[in-house]
Amino acid sequence: MKLAEALLLRSEYQKKVANLQSRVLANIKVQDNDKPLENPQVLIAEVFELSEKLCVLIKRINTCNNTTKLPSGQTLSEAIVERDMIMKKRNILAAVAAKAHEKDYRLTHSEIKMNVAISVEETQQQIDALSKQFRELDAQIQALNWATDIGQ
Repeated sequence: MKLAEALLLRSEYQKKVANLQSRVLANIKVQDNDKPLENPQVLIAEVFELSEKLCVLIKRINTCNNTTKLPSGQTLSEAIVERDMIMKKRNILAAVAAKAHEKDYRLTHSEIKMNVAISVEETQQQIDALSKQFRELDAQIQALNWATDIGQ
């Protein structure tokens, strides 16, 4: 199985566990003399079984991410962390730029005028550079995900 396939399977398992949990909770209490639509004990057993499969799969993914390297020598785990931090920085700058673009509505000339304390143009250039870094690193990660066998 390729690493990318394992990641898709992990996502599917996580969604199914969440769905099963909500079904358990929906069937845990019933009115007197009524029966639940689904047996909560059966659903709980299914959640536990699927959780075990998910645990094994996540361990395999983590092992693969910690040993598989990009051409730069960086492990997939390191690259994922770096990619996530690049996106966090980009999102912070995007929020700053959005705040700088907000209009001040003064009703009278006696109200305090607000000035932007940063260069919006430079901030946008930083956002663009971080976006490019993110895309390039993400492309390397995705390519490796589809090329790497996860092993047993």
